[in-house]
Amino acid sequence: MTQPTDIRREHLRTALDLAASQIPVLPLRVGKVPFGNCRRCTDNACGGRPNMKTPGPCTCPYPCHGWAAATTDPDVIQSGMWRRAWVQASAVAYHPGGAWLTVVDLDHAEAIAWARETLPATQTMPTTRGEHWLYLGSMPSANAVRPGVDIKSTMAYARYLGPGTGTMTALPDAVRALTVKEPGPTRPVSVTVPAPAGGGECPHRTPTYLDRGIAMAEQRITEARSAVHATVYRTFLAVLSTHGRCGCLTETHTARLFTAAQAKGESPRHCTDAWTNALTTLGLQHV
Repeated sequence: MTQPTDIRREHLRTALDLAASQIPVLPLRVGKVPFGNCRRCTDNACGGRPNMKTPGPCTCPYPCHGWAAATTDPDVIQSGMWRRAWVQASAVAYHPGGAWLTVVDLDHAEAIAWARETLPATQTMPTTRGEHWLYLGSMPSANAVRPGVDIKSTMAYARYLGPGTGTMTALPDAVRALTVKEPGPTRPVSVTVPAPAGGGECPHRTPTYLDRGIAMAEQRITEARSAVHATVYRTFLAVLSTHGRCGCLTETHTARLFTAAQAKGESPRHCTDAWTNALTTLGLQHV
């Protein structure tokens, strides 16, 4: 359905304003959904478009591939193929994770009441049925993390609803915890490694060094947008090569890494296999 000229211009102007603030945008068609892939990109035959920061194999000038089409390039947004999409667009969307943002999408009054009791105040925007709460920081996206609550950040899109009210605050742990899955039947493996010479003391400066390393590893896994299996294995290998010989790694540390990997879609078995392979590569014992 073609939109009136003034609405089309407003959508395009909004998109350009957001892009100028380094917020990746894309048009939405009727039904609040992205435009479908063109013939060239049907079934991702083009190879897909992994993200908007790194050039991918898809060079299609049309806004294909949903959230991954989001861009901050004004030349793309105003290009001929995108203009054809704006003619039919019903709204402007953006990729929150690409702007280092997270949207807590609250679908009804009960969800809003829960957020007001549980989460720190931040910038909010009214929706048709509820509210969007916007936090500074990115994380994995997930639907239905609790009744009426979705998380929209990396590899997802959100409809732009205006500047909102209130001051945006940093992404709290309470929101991050919403996407952490319950441990599966397969638990992370326990690790026993040879003690180093010198009485088995840790050669690292402080326990903070290990904690920072685990946090960086979690972030590396969380931000993987492609080749997740390989990223998980390489990350496990890096952690074990640095910390695997001093005896400081505990089941709590491995559980944090496994949880991050499972949040990206890895099964408990895949996690265990990757950990075991990393141990074998480094010549470390495991039980």
